[in-house]
Amino acid sequence: MNDLTNNFGKLYQPKKALIIYEKKDSTYQSTPYVESFDMDEQGCPINGHPLSIKEAHALAKSLMVTERKQSNFLNPKGLLSLNIVFLKTGNNGYAIWRTSAQKVRLLFTEDLGIPSGEAHVPALLWKAGKNGIMVYAVTDEHISPNTTLYHAPFFNVYAEGRVCMGNVGVNIPNDCCLETFIALWQEYFFNSYFSHLFGAHLPIKGNIVQLWQHLVASGEPFPLDCLVPNSISVNKLIQ
Repeated sequence: MNDLTNNFGKLYQPKKALIIYEKKDSTYQSTPYVESFDMDEQGCPINGHPLSIKEAHALAKSLMVTERKQSNFLNPKGLLSLNIVFLKTGNNGYAIWRTSAQKVRLLFTEDLGIPSGEAHVPALLWKAGKNGIMVYAVTDEHISPNTTLYHAPFFNVYAEGRVCMGNVGVNIPNDCCLETFIALWQEYFFNSYFSHLFGAHLPIKGNIVQLWQHLVASGEPFPLDCLVPNSISVNKLIQ
């Protein structure tokens, strides 16, 4: 399993705390007052004082940097790859992309009785934002509004396609470019342990445990005839 430590965010230490006070006059007009506090080594506020002009300028600069990072979220480094189906950049952005059928290493918990190892997976359609990801199987080489989506033939995936990442420490930077974003999400997905199904949801025709036992052992291509259509449409994913 790949080491994801380098993808974790840096630890931020508290340096300042601001408290905003407000008073209203007889005409109910509000007048704000901002008090600034330094932070001691234990993270407790000390040395309360009115917010200075210097501190206000530093705060404004920090907010501008944060806003600029968010506006750069999912911007591509170059020309869009042909596997990109839809892209919304900036704050609250998300991407939809397709990956071809491929052989990947899959991890399974011991309770399933499936050995971890390489196996073929079908072509997949992914939709991800900063905080979550959905995945579906597809058989079309080119995605269109009429493309049939199938349930992803994996454990840990809800019927609507949402992936349960469990205790995986997902950390997508606010200024993450599109290429890194896609690589990170796929790495998080395939480096997490498949462990369980949800309720009565059966993602394939037949026994999913036996399917992956066979595919890991044989190295055969994924059998597309076991896929189950999903009622969700491509257009709904874009909305």
